[in-house]
Amino acid sequence: MHDIRVIRDDPAAFDHGLARRGLGPTASALLQLDERRRALLTEVQTLQARRNEASKAIGQAKAQKDEAAAASLMAEVAAIKDRMAALDHESGHAQAELDAALAALPNIPVADVPVGEDEEGNIEQKRWGTPRDFGFAAKDHADLGPPLGLDFEAGAALSGARFTVLRGAMARLHRALGQYMLDTQSGTNGYVETAPPLLVRDEAVFGTGQLPKFAEDLFRTTDGRWLIPTAEVSLTNLVREQIVPTGALPMRLSALTQCFRSEAGAAGRDTRGLIRQHQFEKVELVVIAHPDDSDAEHERMTRAAEGILEALELPYRRMLLCSGDMGFTARKTFDLEVWLPGQQRYREISSCSNCGDFQARRMDARFRPEGEKGTAFVHTLNGSGLAVGRTLVAVLENYQEEDGSVTVPAVLRPYMGGLDRLAAL
Repeated sequence: MHDIRVIRDDPAAFDHGLARRGLGPTASALLQLDERRRALLTEVQTLQARRNEASKAIGQAKAQKDEAAAASLMAEVAAIKDRMAALDHESGHAQAELDAALAALPNIPVADVPVGEDEEGNIEQKRWGTPRDFGFAAKDHADLGPPLGLDFEAGAALSGARFTVLRGAMARLHRALGQYMLDTQSGTNGYVETAPPLLVRDEAVFGTGQLPKFAEDLFRTTDGRWLIPTAEVSLTNLVREQIVPTGALPMRLSALTQCFRSEAGAAGRDTRGLIRQHQFEKVELVVIAHPDDSDAEHERMTRAAEGILEALELPYRRMLLCSGDMGFTARKTFDLEVWLPGQQRYREISSCSNCGDFQARRMDARFRPEGEKGTAFVHTLNGSGLAVGRTLVAVLENYQEEDGSVTVPAVLRPYMGGLDRLAAL
């Protein structure tokens, strides 16, 4: 969420930032709402001062037994009270209208984010690993997986499209991936393992930016709570409406959770296989950082995600997202894309974003800088370390053998009870 005071100070710079997102001038309309709100508040303050003066004068008039003057002043105070009640209602509406307008606008990209409309404007920053030369036609995981325990038909029969049942060693490999990722992020990379709620209130989903704009991509329960689309929502909101001690920064948190997305905005995309499911598991990384450290934490987080891919020996590339392809709350994002030989292309497997103070302002999450009386907003960052289902896809496709079996990556074998190969059930 944006600070109206910053917009007030330099509306042209704000409009320029939104223009990089492909949005038209907005500052003028926001400032009109702000001026209306401030005018109402000023009138309230003026009336309040006059009410105080008149109330004092009533006492003086009564002391002097000037009943006419006292009656006139009392009538004035009553009229002021009625007007102030009306103004309070108007100013509340004006504040809500301004807040809604600000809440609907995305974060401003930082200077080194390239301008672009979609993924075609993203910039490749590096590649790691060399795609394997199979010597045979590599299969897509949707074709390779069913004999090994990916049961798309059972998932559809139980729950409909975009649900899958995993059986046998396939289910164990999925579990092994999640446990390995969480162990690495918490044990090696210093993220505190956390087990957060999967159901959250409106305020939490608003705080991380999914509400109000992206409600259609979420699942809501009958009691009004929301199923989390990612543990980013739960973890980031742990500092909601708090003043975090400076010494506690950075807070690095990680969780392995189920995630739920309606995929309303992705109808017709990736309908085969595990790439885009309504229910999936992900290891989430969240950092609550001092503003001076957030850029360094962004790089650190991205390297933590890359380290999983490198340990699994999965070829990948890092992409700097352009302004038109970034998420709503991000000011800068790196996507990691893993090589999928069955599709003969790189696909996103992790997205690591620095949100600056954008989410913190929505959550009112602050810290008190050392030596200062006032507070400032923290910076928040989030990323996948990694999406478990998509990593399973990458392992299946990159480690497949000509006979249809799949070799288990070496780092996962301790989690698999020593099993080194997935074979047909």
